[in-house]
Parts: sequence; C-alpha cells; structure tokens
Amino acid sequence: MKASHKVKVGLVNLGCPKNQVDSEVMLGMLSHDGYELTAETEKAEVIVINTCGFIDAAKQESINAIIEFGAYKKTGACRVLIAAGCLAHRYPKELMSELPELDAVVGTGDFPKIAGICRTLLARDRRGRKLHVWTASPTALYDAATPRLTLSPRHWAYLKVSEGCNYRCSFCAIPNFRGDLVSREVSDILAEARSLADQGVVELNLIAQSLTSFGWDRREKNGLMGLLRPLVGVDGIRRIRLFYTYPTDLTDELLEFMAAEPKICDYVDLPLQHINDGILRKMNRKGSSRLIRNLLMRIREKVPGVTLRSTFIVGFPGETEAQFDEIADLIREIRFDRLGVFTYSQEDGTTAYPLGDPVPAEVKVERQEKLLALQSGIVREKHATMIGTVQEVLVDGPSRETDLLLEGRTEGQAPEIDGVVYINDGVASAGDMVKVEITQAGEHDLVGHIIAPVASGTKSPARRSSGLTVL
Repeated sequence: MKASHKVKVGLVNLGCPKNQVDSEVMLGMLSHDGYELTAETEKAEVIVINTCGFIDAAKQESINAIIEFGAYKKTGACRVLIAAGCLAHRYPKELMSELPELDAVVGTGDFPKIAGICRTLLARDRRGRKLHVWTASPTALYDAATPRLTLSPRHWAYLKVSEGCNYRCSFCAIPNFRGDLVSREVSDILAEARSLADQGVVELNLIAQSLTSFGWDRREKNGLMGLLRPLVGVDGIRRIRLFYTYPTDLTDELLEFMAAEPKICDYVDLPLQHINDGILRKMNRKGSSRLIRNLLMRIREKVPGVTLRSTFIVGFPGETEAQFDEIADLIREIRFDRLGVFTYSQEDGTTAYPLGDPVPAEVKVERQEKLLALQSGIVREKHATMIGTVQEVLVDGPSRETDLLLEGRTEGQAPEIDGVVYINDGVASAGDMVKVEITQAGEHDLVGHIIAPVASGTKSPARRSSGLTVL
C-alpha cells in the first residue's frame, strides 16, 4: 500500500558502511512506498535515525542524535521519530524508557519493514501509541530486487555481500546485534552489481563483517573466490576493493588473484587488533604473532605495491607497556600504508566484559597518540616517495575544499577514510579514470595534474615521470 499523501521523511545515518547500506535500503523502500525524501530534517514529518552501537563513543553519538532531532517535534515539522539500527537492537527497552521523544525502535532484523512502521505510526490513535519492533533474529539481508537509493556518489558504491559474523572476538559485541554469518547468493550479488553498473557505478567496495568468511555458512570454504571470479566479469565495473579480511583466512590464492586481476584493487584491509600472543589469546583472535608476521611478508611479496591497511586496539585489559610496545615495533617493521588505532571500550555482552577496564583512560589515549604519531611519520615518508610518479586515479568530481580543484582517489585510497588526490590541472568528470602525475604530498592527501585518460582492463604499475623536480 502506498502512502496516502507525500509525507516527508528524513533519514540520519550513523556508523559504518554496512549501516549505510541499510540506510540506503530503507530510503529505497520509503521512496517506493510513496514517501517524499528530504535532506532538510527540520521539514520532515518522519525522522529515522539509523544508529550505531559498536562502542561507547558511537553509542553516545547516536543518543545525542536522537535528542537533537527529537527537538524538531517542537521546533520543526516532526511527528514521528524512529531509532533503527544497532543501538536500537542492542538497547530497545532502555531507549524507549529513557528517551520519550522516540516513537519507535526498530531492530537490525526489522529495518526492511520501515515503510509499514511509518504508516502505522502516522495513523496511530491520539493516545500516541509507541512501537517496539524487535525480533530475536538480528539478521536482515536485502536482495538485488530490493529498492535501494545509494548515498554515495553515483560512480562508486558499497556492496554488502553478507551479514553477521561467526567469529567471537572477546571485545566485540557485533554478533549480539548482527547475528551469525549469513551470505547472499552469488547470483544475487552479481545481479546487484550489474544493476549498479547500469546506474553508472565503476567502483565497488565489498563489505561484510568478515569478508573472507563469505559462503562459509553454506559450507563453501573458498566462497569469496567463487564470488570474485564472476564479479570481475561484470561490464562497466573497473575497480573492486575488498574490506574487512580476517588474517587467518587470507589465502595465497586470493592474493595471487588480486595481483593478477586488473579490476581487483591492490588493497588489503586486515584488522589485526594486536600482535602480542597473550593479548591475542585474551581477545580470542585466531593466529599468532609469528603467523601474522609471515602473512604480512607474504602479502607484500605476492602483491607488489599493495596498500596495506590495519587497525589496532590499545588498552585491552591487562595490556602492559611491554605488550603495547610490541604493536609499535610491528608498525616500525611493517610500515603500514594506512592505520587506525582504537582505545579499548568495555562492552556489556562480550566475553571480555568481566575482565573490567583496568587500563586508565589517560594511558589508553597516550598509547593511541603514540601509535598515530609513529604512523604519521611513516605515511609522510611513503607519500614523499610518490612525488614524481604517475598514478591511476578515479575522479570523484569537484573538490570538497574548493571548486577550483578536482579530487579523486588511487586504488590505495578507499572512499571516506584514506585521503584523496587533489587535481590542480586537467579536465575530467566524476567517474573518469585518469593518469595523474603527483607533484606534492602531505600526510593524508596528494596533489597532481592529469596527463592522460586510462584505458580499461589494465593494471599498470606506478611509474616515475621524467624531468620533475621533487619537492
């Protein structure tokens, strides 16, 4: 049933790319059901906040957003305020009792019902009945036939291939509100990839809680390769980037395919979390310091020029200064291209919760800052070596800094997290692949000018141009 009139709906997305895809599906369903979507939330009659509930900082951001947008019930047009997503699934009763501005909480397994939920709330009786829409299963997988309105620029998109995770890292609450691994059918993923390509998408960013586990729920131990081989054959797609690989699941076959296949970005996103064997055991992480080091060397050997991204957690319960120093030593040794560092957050419902949170907050922050400062120097040195090289860049369009520049990304720059290439000379449109000569480099971003377009179906190594003065 379509909405009886054009009710305006605004959606606020918080959290990770996987949450973004859920938001895009909700937007698609709302639009298909006849609602008018608006970015002007003060004019929206219905506001949906897709929350994040991963760690304390994300929880607080979500709560602040509920309070902020709930104020539009008095100062704007809002009649209905809905909290969806991870925080809503994790703490439904608490949210409903402590945030009276909320009219409904919608768990992660129920967001596909969003259009019907809005209809029910808009038609409720004068007593202001509230809704608690939460099922025991936290898993909801969309398919290629599901309406989806992408929030990213039209030339790139996230493609969620599975939901949930079968690993049980002791610090991680995600399985509690995202469930066990459920993989989409390969044929369905291919259908969505073709649809996205038809809409102008040239770069796919594959996401999941654990991408390298894809297909394991169907006893397909090599499931990811079974997806990638046909996926690279989708016409129009020129780049495929892989996110969230698990160290012990990264095979030589996958690395060799990455190195050989032009469409697969030479980019490995490998959250390691720690390197000390004792801490890894407490974290319930598979593998060991020796295995991780061997893997990192193998990655660099099999995929020359690879961009290597990782994340670490500092301040895990019981982490000593010596154990922390092992992370710093690994960073100096491996010289990661991209790095994220998080302070430990004690999360209820995790097996690490009973360990408490004994490392003082100021010590955790100090350790985080030390690693980030170390990584900053490494990245500056790495970027300096790129001056004078020619890189293949996907143009994202006019720069967010100034309309006088274009900006784009190399295959080693994932959208939204890895910095950009500012293009100060040359003409191109969003979605174009061009060769850019790098002339300047900073800690996060690069600067260069266009020298030529890029032919499709090639994977060219970066080359140094002649006659350029290195800054």
